[in-house]
Amino acid sequence: MVSASLTLFALPPLVAGSWRNRLLALAMMLFAFSCLAVGSQQGGTTPVLERSVKAAFLYKFLGYMEFPADPGPTLVVGVLGAEDVAAELAQITNGRNVGNRSISVRKLGEGDTLTGLNLLFIGGDAALPEAAQRTAEKNGTVIVTERDGGLQNGSVINFRLVDERVRFEVSLPAAERCNVRLSSRLLSVAYYVQKGGQ
Repeated sequence: MVSASLTLFALPPLVAGSWRNRLLALAMMLFAFSCLAVGSQQGGTTPVLERSVKAAFLYKFLGYMEFPADPGPTLVVGVLGAEDVAAELAQITNGRNVGNRSISVRKLGEGDTLTGLNLLFIGGDAALPEAAQRTAEKNGTVIVTERDGGLQNGSVINFRLVDERVRFEVSLPAAERCNVRLSSRLLSVAYYVQKGGQ
């Protein structure tokens, strides 16, 4: 049975002299080289793929968090400084729920209000003033970043590229400051977990 299923995926042997097989071999080689070229851009992770993975993570994070107050019928995710992530996240969450709550994605600009957000993603070099960050924490907003030193600057979750893969690190003290409980399942797949006193 195993050999039968393997033969379904095997390519037909290339017969010397057959122009169709030569054309097929050429097409397969071109496809393989194009995949290698795409994968080698930006250290093996293309910006589009990286943004898609981060948007998917943001959606999944919502299911592994307990917010301090009943967030109502809608979980609201704000995205600052990363319109491409906001667009991808809006597409991923369209028509989906976390538990019995729908998801709303808000693109934010500098100076926009942060009230009503359950999760805030700050992309790239976008900055959040310290006073706004303290207000977000008091309101129970989980802050997610993608920069060096993100946890040290107060983020609950920070994305990092590790071995050409998108990974994330978590700060338990920051989660406590915004009174949000993170699931042990989320912590078990984190690249790094910062505990109190670290």
